[in-house]
Amino acid sequence: MKIPKRLQPLVDDGMIDEVLMQLMSGKEAQVYVVRCGEEERCAKVFKEAKQRSFKQAAQYQEGRKERNSRRARAMSKKTRYGQKEQEQAWLNAEVDALYRLAGAGVRVPEPHGFVDGVLLMEMITDADGNVAPRLDEVTLTPEQAEAYFAKVIQDVVRMLCAGLIHGDLSEFNVLVDAHGPVIIDLPQAVDAAGNNSAAAMLYRDVDNMRNYFGQYAPALLDTHYGKEMWALYESGELHPDSKLTGHFDFDTHIADVDELMEVIDDAKEEEAERQARMRDDGEDDGEIPQPY
Repeated sequence: MKIPKRLQPLVDDGMIDEVLMQLMSGKEAQVYVVRCGEEERCAKVFKEAKQRSFKQAAQYQEGRKERNSRRARAMSKKTRYGQKEQEQAWLNAEVDALYRLAGAGVRVPEPHGFVDGVLLMEMITDADGNVAPRLDEVTLTPEQAEAYFAKVIQDVVRMLCAGLIHGDLSEFNVLVDAHGPVIIDLPQAVDAAGNNSAAAMLYRDVDNMRNYFGQYAPALLDTHYGKEMWALYESGELHPDSKLTGHFDFDTHIADVDELMEVIDDAKEEEAERQARMRDDGEDDGEIPQPY
């Protein structure tokens, strides 16, 4: 096939020997199957920011650390340089996440380099050596669904212990090879400790998986692994090999509205008294107190 413009520099540098076919085109990137020596790999070509349709990027990027203080200031001020650096940080996020998660024992594609917005990585294949299907393309038995769900939950726990949350996990971001699920697509990976939406995103990721696998194994629909693992994470008791139960005791305490209103009224009364004292002090001094 004709070599895409963005892949031509990698072909010229010898990193890619041949572009075999386009595998998919999504909201974030286009993916091609390429030959590198004797191996077939995937080349993920990220779209430029103005071409991407991914929404709420700022919500996902909250909490990500930028070590270079000059870049961090520029990114916060949204200067032209800062926007360029913000874009590069977004592109680097998936590469960093892949290396980090592979090291934590999570089943993700092995990265092989990142050049000019193109990520070279392992091509996940099925038992026959063909490109592995997405989870939503596979029909499962109840036993397979339970086994695959358990594997995904284990990987989500290991991700969380490594400080990351996928943030967009669904049946469309999981491939199935001969050994089971492989998690893909991580440019929006969330910093678990620094993002205010981390817990909500974790719950959504886990619930997406529960609801999908629950179509084949309905008993899974009564589980609450997301709540359980986040509670353990917050208390410092979550470990990569933690054995979860799927059970979670929800707080059924009903708020005392009358008591809450009394607290609010007391606070209003105290503020009114404070304002009155400020006026009295200002009159005694011949000055009008200024608001702060």
